[in-house]
Parts: sequence; C-alpha cells; structure tokens
Amino acid sequence: MQPVKKLMMIALVVSDMPKAKAFYADKLGLKVGTDYRQDDGHWWVSLTLPEGGVTITLTTFHENAKPGAMTLWFTTSDITSAHKELSDKGVKVSKIGDDLHGPGSGVKWFNFKDPDGNLVHIEQV
Repeated sequence: MQPVKKLMMIALVVSDMPKAKAFYADKLGLKVGTDYRQDDGHWWVSLTLPEGGVTITLTTFHENAKPGAMTLWFTTSDITSAHKELSDKGVKVSKIGDDLHGPGSGVKWFNFKDPDGNLVHIEQV
C-alpha cells in the first residue's frame, strides 16, 4: 500500500496577511478559496492556481515556523512573458537563467522573493 497519494496543501507563514494575500492573488494570479480570520494572529487564506491542484494556505499562526523560510516552485509555458508580466507588476525578478537542472538541461527559470522573503522560482516546462 502507498501510504500517501498526493500533496493537497502547503502552509506558508506570513507576517502581514493583507500584503501577502495581495501578492499571491494580484501579482501571481492565484485564486482565493477561503479567507478565515479569528484575529490577526490566527488568520488563514487558502489559494489555488486557476487550474486547481495543491492549495497554498497563507497563515499568521506561526507555531515554530518563521516567515521567509520556504521555497515555492511554479511552472510556466512562456518564461519570457511570465518574467515581463511579473516585472511590470513591480515584482523584483532575477534575470532569466538557463540549465536549472544541470548543464545541458535547457530549463529556463527565474526567481524572486515574496513580501516575507520566501523564495519563489518560476521554471519553464
């Protein structure tokens, strides 16, 4: 028996929910599914890609996690357009690199940081 079937959610600790929510929804284009707030220290916002898949849940409930300690990977079919669109929206993107997965892989990519310093990679597939 396979004990796990698929990844369904990742929790991402944030320090400023309105700023983080705006970044992921407005700049990256993720869809807000739920927004549940008990108070500023117990606030959860779940987001998904328009096509569905793994949910990213932003949370202000830190427990032992620290904002800025995560790395997220997204894919795009057009790295140049994605780079330009995010740059035009004010995201400080790196230059487009090549060979992300080693010499000769030909995988183009770039990265940037979210408002809490989490590293976000975009890779062309």
